[in-house]
Amino acid sequence: MTDQITAELFNHLVQLAALELADDEAEYLREQLNKQLKAIHELELIPVDPATPIAAHGVPYTTHNSQPSRPDQWQPYPKPIEILDQAPETDERYIIVPEIPHTDLD
Repeated sequence: MTDQITAELFNHLVQLAALELADDEAEYLREQLNKQLKAIHELELIPVDPATPIAAHGVPYTTHNSQPSRPDQWQPYPKPIEILDQAPETDERYIIVPEIPHTDLD
């Protein structure tokens, strides 16, 4: 395995995610991500028949052994003002959220 998350790439990802990490936290997370990446590469080495469906597993989910999907039903919250009162800023019953600074990727 030659693919690794370098410190430079990790710092870029941290910046994109707008995270604040101490140096030891950043290094720990980078090491953990590299361990997961290594595990993924090891799994890629397992031979799999190309005819195997992507989501194949030991339990087939069919209409005979699965619960039917629950239909979406809108239910109004009985006290929406309680939720709005918790928001730092509102405007005519809408929650105002701060704009998240971003950089356009090329």
